[in-house]
Amino acid sequence: MAVRKLNPVTPGQRFKVVGQFETVTASKPEKSLVKGKSKSGGRNNSGKMTVRQLGGGHKRRYRVIDFKREKDGVPATVKSIEYDPNRSARVALLFYADGEKRYIIAPNGLQVGQQVLSGKDATPEIGNTMFLENIPLGTVISCIEMRPGQGAIIARSAGSFAQLAARDGKYAIVKMPSGETRMILTTCKATIGAIGNSDHQLERSGKAGRSRWLGRRPRVRGVAMNPVDHPMGGGEGRASGGHPRSRTGIPAKGYKTRTPKKASNKYIIERRKK
Repeated sequence: MAVRKLNPVTPGQRFKVVGQFETVTASKPEKSLVKGKSKSGGRNNSGKMTVRQLGGGHKRRYRVIDFKREKDGVPATVKSIEYDPNRSARVALLFYADGEKRYIIAPNGLQVGQQVLSGKDATPEIGNTMFLENIPLGTVISCIEMRPGQGAIIARSAGSFAQLAARDGKYAIVKMPSGETRMILTTCKATIGAIGNSDHQLERSGKAGRSRWLGRRPRVRGVAMNPVDHPMGGGEGRASGGHPRSRTGIPAKGYKTRTPKKASNKYIIERRKK
């Protein structure tokens, strides 16, 4: 995966850096795995705005992703690698031997025509999903479950990965993408390999309009508001704004928001780096 810098023939293209689509092999999604996707515009069921800076954007269709990979022992062939507007990573369309079709998050290096497998019979190869108890130590993994059968919730975005560091009894010790080291039950599943499209972080939109296409509306800085609107607002001239904090008064930059008595604290061996 590479990125492409455009010639500045227009103001919007001067700083624009876009991703390449050479890994994408299909232009239309699988019809049986697509659902409609409605927009809220940041409003709740009574029409009240509960999330700011949301609204508009291009119409999307949701691709149903198989995060559980529970078809153990049934081999599948990668039919295509596709673009998904709902996530930064690419998705891979699998054709299972029994005729079923499913989407998965495409790991880096997954090729069309490749065979993938999940379960206890799987080998530690790119795209295969295995239990943490069967994965060799030091392996780069992604799409990790936190609870057995829950489905993948960790390391799902473009370029992200974790590493299986050790095993201790019924727990596996995993180094997370954030730098945190924590224990996860060895009966949880994970996919071998890092997530593809790692150059996504190098992309630059180049203009405000591209943010609008993604459904992101303009964001007003707190220091530009009045004191009645934001804790950092007001002051004579261009005031610095004081201590950085949110509109509701919660401090930023160093303020710990995690509950000290949270039950899952005992599974964290080393906290993420600040």
